[in-house]
Amino acid sequence: MTGRVVSHEQVVRGACRFFLEHGGVDMDRLAASLAVSRATLYRVAHSRDGLLGEVLWRFTERLLAVARRRRRHAGDEGVLEVTRWFVGQLHAAMPFRAFLRSEPETAARVLFTTSGVVHRRVVSVQREILREAHRDRPWSPTALDQAAYLYVRIIESAVYAELLGAPAPDPELVERAALAVLRPG
Repeated sequence: MTGRVVSHEQVVRGACRFFLEHGGVDMDRLAASLAVSRATLYRVAHSRDGLLGEVLWRFTERLLAVARRRRRHAGDEGVLEVTRWFVGQLHAAMPFRAFLRSEPETAARVLFTTSGVVHRRVVSVQREILREAHRDRPWSPTALDQAAYLYVRIIESAVYAELLGAPAPDPELVERAALAVLRPG
């Protein structure tokens, strides 16, 4: 297992396949499946958390893209429609649920921190979803950024309540809170 050259993209794709099969990423087993040494894997991936962030982002990105294409409504209802479908798919994704159960601290670190790629990128996509659904609303850049950030945090607090040490909130309450962000003063 020495001397094999592997690209970052090959590592991320391999990690995605591994995650879908096993509900996590074991770096030793991933290195073996890619036929590279553990040192090579870390040299390319830099860190397990970073690699998990890329894996979870790709999973999230694909689900959000499908949810956006499926959207049939504009405005607030269109935003909620995207969110409902996305959250439903997250709840149904067994590898993802297994990862949350087996590694809650890692999941929280990778999913929620601003240093990770997932949260930052989800907020960026949420800005686009808000812009698409509210084409007639003249969002100021600051208002759009704040609305996207708050909306994502509300949805995260519901979807990942178990990681945050809280019971899952009532879905109707979550939607009311999300709508409050979408309908400023």
